[in-house]
Amino acid sequence: MRILVTGNLGYVGPAVLRQLREEYPDAWIHGYDSAFFAHCLTGAEILPEWRIDRQSFGDVRSLDPALLQGIDVVIHLAAVSNDPMGDRFAAVTRDINQEASVALARAAAAAGVGHFVFASSCSVYGVADARPRREQDALNPVTAYARSKVGTEEALAALDGPMVTTCLRFATACGMSPRLRLDLVLNDFVACALSTGVITVLSDGSPWRPLIDTADMARAIAWAAQRPEDAGGPHLVVNAGTDSANYQVRDLAQAVARSLPGTQVSINTEAPADSRSYQVDFGLYASLAPRHQPQVTLDQSIAGLVEGLRGMGFADPDFRNSPMIRLRVLQDHMAAGRLTDRLVWTDGLRRAAA
Repeated sequence: MRILVTGNLGYVGPAVLRQLREEYPDAWIHGYDSAFFAHCLTGAEILPEWRIDRQSFGDVRSLDPALLQGIDVVIHLAAVSNDPMGDRFAAVTRDINQEASVALARAAAAAGVGHFVFASSCSVYGVADARPRREQDALNPVTAYARSKVGTEEALAALDGPMVTTCLRFATACGMSPRLRLDLVLNDFVACALSTGVITVLSDGSPWRPLIDTADMARAIAWAAQRPEDAGGPHLVVNAGTDSANYQVRDLAQAVARSLPGTQVSINTEAPADSRSYQVDFGLYASLAPRHQPQVTLDQSIAGLVEGLRGMGFADPDFRNSPMIRLRVLQDHMAAGRLTDRLVWTDGLRRAAA
């Protein structure tokens, strides 16, 4: 089996590469990434990419279709990856997350790729009532990031041909990584607790968020990479996570405080309602992928983050201005003249590297 993984040099990529190598030890794995965040290593003693057979650098918007020849599985992680970046780069988010994703899927189908796995998001539910959202429920995306995921899902559903496509609507990512992000709710709370002893919840704490550890995201991706067509049909959209991991934000803060005694929790009870609040029903995923269900508990995710950050000597109260905040990394690249406002490496940087 030959696998192409786009966006492998990000937060989730290292866990995906590890899981693929464990589950498919004889697979030939090719990583393809723009390398915006390749240097953002955190506590890694060895490059995570040692597990793969080839690493290429390039913009997914201009991926050479020749790279798809002979590929059996495409795992598409590459994206402008959260709401703050999507808000700052709304047009680019559509270009990368939607237009390039659809073009890649069409090229993969034309090249005879058997399986296409798309990393979507439960953020497509946006604002929802108290009932957990199922895949067939109406969508209510409220950000450029979420809208790009909806647009790609719809386009993949309209593809013709025998390629099996799987859109994994992931819960909110969390957990330690060799390229750690701290612009995620649980990760932020752990970083706050370790660096200042105080977790400040900017909302009133009531919004719902389903969570999934990166290791469990990787399990879902490994399942989708070889999903039989009779397990969900030729095109599947499925919520990826577990029912027990639907949490209110205040509960996450309290869980971190329990793990780090002495931590104070400050909740802004006067804050306006957060527009992103949803519970999710993961029953379909449980029925289709019983051997690839999430295994990492909330307490284990917190413990992994604590161990990883302490192992790095982390104690930075200004971490929101560090390379562990992805928007900050892009802004630093742009300020240094390395990236254009369309998130394209500049010609000057390419000439300097030549």
